[in-house]
Amino acid sequence: MIWTIALTALTTLVVVVIAMNFATPEKKLESRVIHKYPSTDPQFLREMGVMLGPSIVPGNKVTVLEDGDQIFPAMLDAIRGAKQTVTFETYIWWSGEIAKQFSAALCERAQAGVEVNVTVDWAGSIKMDSAMLEHMQECGVRIERYRPLHWYNLGRLNNRTHRKLLVVDGRVGFTGGVGIGDPWLGHAQDPDHWHDLHFRIEGPVVSQVQAAFNDNWIKTTGRVLNGPTYFPEVAPAGDMRAHMFIASPAGGSESMHLMFLMAIASATRSIDVEAAYFIPDPLLRDALMAALKRGVHVRLLLPGPYIDSETVRIATKKEWGPLLAGGAEIHLYQPTMLHVKLMIIDRYMVSLGSTNLDQRSFQLNDEASLNVYDPAFAEAMTQVFERDLLKTKPYTFEMWRKRPLKEKLSERFIMPIKSQL
Repeated sequence: MIWTIALTALTTLVVVVIAMNFATPEKKLESRVIHKYPSTDPQFLREMGVMLGPSIVPGNKVTVLEDGDQIFPAMLDAIRGAKQTVTFETYIWWSGEIAKQFSAALCERAQAGVEVNVTVDWAGSIKMDSAMLEHMQECGVRIERYRPLHWYNLGRLNNRTHRKLLVVDGRVGFTGGVGIGDPWLGHAQDPDHWHDLHFRIEGPVVSQVQAAFNDNWIKTTGRVLNGPTYFPEVAPAGDMRAHMFIASPAGGSESMHLMFLMAIASATRSIDVEAAYFIPDPLLRDALMAALKRGVHVRLLLPGPYIDSETVRIATKKEWGPLLAGGAEIHLYQPTMLHVKLMIIDRYMVSLGSTNLDQRSFQLNDEASLNVYDPAFAEAMTQVFERDLLKTKPYTFEMWRKRPLKEKLSERFIMPIKSQL
């Protein structure tokens, strides 16, 4: 009798813990965002900068970096040039050659007296060499793992930081899709080396990137990083208007979702999306369908034969049919794994960063996206998008309609858990 009660209690506890990991503390969005004004309208910018996120600030410069051959040298050069502070948050940190280079650069700066603060996700760093972690701590790097496995946070185990943020001396920032792992090395030259984009940021918006890092640093350590070494007065570096947008289940999880819905609802001419993981919920799908009905040209550039999650490949296709029938173009990237997160609206607004177009990013992960409102930058990013488009194969409605029965049945099995993918 006692053993039966104990087993029942244990089973109930396990079910409750699992349920807690599937839940978010906030009410979900329930209604579609209606098109009222274009992305260039002052009202759209006002609502994006006041209702949803931090203010849009002028005077910025954002430089695109393509693949590891450009991304890692730029990040490492910035770290090696640090005079006072380095703050670095990432999801993936795996053992390997690039991990050694980052560890060495951070250690060298810490030993030179620079304050080096690192937040790395516990789940994303499981493949990290523990000896490397200990060496960095011995060098003086203040490194924290986000939400490590403990009994008291089992109910939040599914909440990961997926943000990729680097700030040096409060003046130069980086964000994008890249992780610290050898698959990102090179120039996407083969299936073992992934294609990704990262961005170097200068100007006043870097202070918002720093604040985004502070968000999870405070959650993890209880300490605030402030003062002029972290938040100096930053002079204008260019002409771009931008703001850094963050979201977390601990507060504002649906704000990222709403930001993407509002951006799509503002489109009048074009929506270009390059996404590593595209599993739209009904609201996102309906927003894209509404845009198509308005005559907006929608192009989706998605992973092809190479993807690091077969369940994602299965889950994503179910939603393609209505979009293809409505006139959307879907193009599948062929050379290697596509890990880019990019959206361009009307060749004016560009959203870039760590956020995928799926329910995990919108409801479970801590994410960060930089929104840039600048036609010249949007045009440059459209050229990057179209260069990637040359390496794709089109996927048509007829191909979707004739997909194998096995694939259709797999979709039905996967869809109930798509928020976890």
